[in-house]
Amino acid sequence: MSNIPETGKTSRVTVRLVTIQILVVSLLLTLGGRLWYLQIRNGDEYAAEASGNHVQQVVDPAVRGSILDARGVPLADNETRLVVSASRTALMKMDDEGKAVLTRLAHVLGMSYTDVKNKVRLCDAKTPQPCWNGSPFQPIPITDEATTQQALKIRESSEDFPGISAEPTAVRRYPAPAKAQTSQVLGYLSPVTDEEIKKAEHTNSPFLRSDMVGRSGLERTYDSALRGKAGVTRYQVDNLGRVMGKGKSDPARPGDNVVTSIDARVQAVAEKELHQAMVEARKQHDRNTGTNYKADAGAVVVMENKTGRVVSMASQPDYDPNSWVGGISAKDYAKLTGKKSNYPLLNRAIQGQAAPGSIFKVISSSAAVNAGYPFNGRYNCSSSYNVGGQVFKNFESESHGAITLGRALEVSCDTVFYDLAYKQWVKDGGNKPKKDPADWFYKTAHQFGLGKETGIDLPNEVKGRVPDRQWKKDFWKANKDNWCKNGKKGGSYTERIAYESCLEGMKMRAGDSVNYSIGQGDTLVTPIQMATIYAAIANGGTLYDPTIGKAIISPDGKKVRDIEPHAHGKLPDTPKTLQQIDKALAGVATRGTAAWRFQNWPQKQIPMHAKTGTAEVYGKQTTSWFATYTKDFTIVMTISQGGTGSGASGPAVRKIYDALYGVDAKGKIHKDKALLPKPQADLPKVDRQGNIEAGKLTKPIVNDEKKPAEAVQ
Repeated sequence: MSNIPETGKTSRVTVRLVTIQILVVSLLLTLGGRLWYLQIRNGDEYAAEASGNHVQQVVDPAVRGSILDARGVPLADNETRLVVSASRTALMKMDDEGKAVLTRLAHVLGMSYTDVKNKVRLCDAKTPQPCWNGSPFQPIPITDEATTQQALKIRESSEDFPGISAEPTAVRRYPAPAKAQTSQVLGYLSPVTDEEIKKAEHTNSPFLRSDMVGRSGLERTYDSALRGKAGVTRYQVDNLGRVMGKGKSDPARPGDNVVTSIDARVQAVAEKELHQAMVEARKQHDRNTGTNYKADAGAVVVMENKTGRVVSMASQPDYDPNSWVGGISAKDYAKLTGKKSNYPLLNRAIQGQAAPGSIFKVISSSAAVNAGYPFNGRYNCSSSYNVGGQVFKNFESESHGAITLGRALEVSCDTVFYDLAYKQWVKDGGNKPKKDPADWFYKTAHQFGLGKETGIDLPNEVKGRVPDRQWKKDFWKANKDNWCKNGKKGGSYTERIAYESCLEGMKMRAGDSVNYSIGQGDTLVTPIQMATIYAAIANGGTLYDPTIGKAIISPDGKKVRDIEPHAHGKLPDTPKTLQQIDKALAGVATRGTAAWRFQNWPQKQIPMHAKTGTAEVYGKQTTSWFATYTKDFTIVMTISQGGTGSGASGPAVRKIYDALYGVDAKGKIHKDKALLPKPQADLPKVDRQGNIEAGKLTKPIVNDEKKPAEAVQ
């Protein structure tokens, strides 16, 4: 029990309360005094400073780097144009959402109001082109083809055009040197989106709202190097927008230049000859369908054997990449994406898939040797081959008797490969496969790089398909229900196929393996895959990643980063087997199925090797393939629904070689007229001012194609 009196306790509490009250009052007086000092005595000074602390950023877009061919000729660069743009933010603040302004603008530019309005609407899943898929806060280009008079009228009558600007701006240009579009290889640009800006915020290459980015081709692959870095000038402004001072500024850094291995001269020849080959194919009668060939699409690749560098890559149908500059019109967009146009945005050299036909036989030859069948053994080339009651015919039912694998490649004998594939299928267990079947023909295709990407430095490459046992199982699981629903025993052809697939679609049947051995059936390859394979045969077995970028050079030419070739594998062949295949392919060009296309070719000076291919596709006309190589270059061409390999693609490939090496119609070599007798080794020179020393566009030798009276296909 406490001895302290109650009155003592009360006095202590009172003292504490008084002390706390004094402290609180003191704090309040101190805060009040400081507030008086800031707001009354020095209020004007601090208010002025606060009003001047608002910062506005002015963006100076970076000049995008050029894309150059191997000799410095610009494939993509920039030019100054008068660009008329609209601020969507300013238009949306108007009572009529800018309708009156856009109507006046349309009249000045000679455009319809609808076209102008569509340019400034925002893209979404339901809005067709044209529309703006960039940030709604940055100026939206209406046209990049304004005349000086139009720009002056807009600027002199600015009160009639609020939110509208007309400024000289560096605009992307695709000059098409020597008429080489190089469309799908170069790609195109479009404005950066808010999603991309957010995603790149914390990376080493953030976006500004004014940036244009590559959407396909080299523009996309090397976008970060080409784009450079926009400059930003920071101004301190007051509440009325008056500039109070200049803050820290970051100067613009122009983008680097990308030097490619493309030769614009060779590219022009390749594009022209591919197009002409398709035109000529459409004049030829297809006896299987009773109509002319459609020749609806095609591609050609010219590649350096010892590096994998791509000298030329053309795809048909193509398009003008300039149509994307300044925003694409609805008409042009419909042309590029509609079914009627056959999708010209597709790069069929890396995205076009088709059965390879007989150019696949180099893989089957390698598989046969690895499975234990001697290359120089004797194999019966009969006119037809019977498997389980089904007859598989040799091309045009020709018979050549007992021949070697080399001769089978020369005359493209199907039945030799049918027999080898069937025997291997039986060894692997037939309809009751062994636990671990050897599957040499499928295994070898994978070793040659099929069924996966080549690694080319272009976006959206497709893998193709090797229809091995695992693929068969996966495909059957995915399609079983549909097959069983639509299949019918004894019905139409498609119904019978569906019925059989429902029951046995997971099995590797004899017919599958036999058909596969000559590049038919479910096998799918791309031209770039086959070019990589034939280049590997030419160079002794190395599978290179195909590359188009050769070097990245700074704007002043001081810094150079080489893009070195890289290999992704080796062919599964001994040097002896490769030499035997090489010799056989030389025979194809001199006495085999391609010989009629290489008459008068200087074989001793420039040994030519070739393989023809004609792939049959159910419901379509045959696909033409032509695979060739010399010491330095490989050329592979394909034409969808174009006919035979040597018939449709052969003339064009020959003309490309004529231009490369300067060979005239009589087989004489003109070194002074040769476009590229050997691969381009040196990089173009760039001076300190960024000027590039570009090579001249020499006119090539292109011989007129004269078809022999008796042509052996």
